Amino acid sequence: MLKEIETATESITLTDAAIGVIKNLLVQKNVPNYGLRVFVSGGGCSGLQYGMALEPEARPYDNVFEQGGVKLFVDPTSMMYLNQATIDYEDSLMGGGFKIDNPNAVSACGCGHSFKTKDQGYENSSGGCSSCH
Repeated sequence: MLKEIETATESITLTDAAIGVIKNLLVQKNVPNYGLRVFVSGGGCSGLQYGMALEPEARPYDNVFEQGGVKLFVDPTSMMYLNQATIDYEDSLMGGGFKIDNPNAVSACGCGHSFKTKDQGYENSSGGCSSCH
């Protein structure tokens, strides 16, 4: 089941699986009041890459969402790339990890950690990555 967190014009969707894993991480790291920072930075084989970190509080100008007892911090620049994205956690035999389904990405690396947007001029190209083979 998907749960959506919204502001007036921006939203990010977390799945129940993602919420559960984030809560477990906060307990394991003994930082129950921290939040999860989700961000986009330059780099990766497709031009932009996702990142996540546990942080004690939001920074000035952050978008702050709370869902299912989990706080998310997203800076304004990253929010431009992450608006309407769904954050999930998938567990498989090859290992688990967070997966971001991002409607703003027109192509993504095979590992799903980097992506390109329409604004980058790569509408129909696919990224290749030596680390995702």
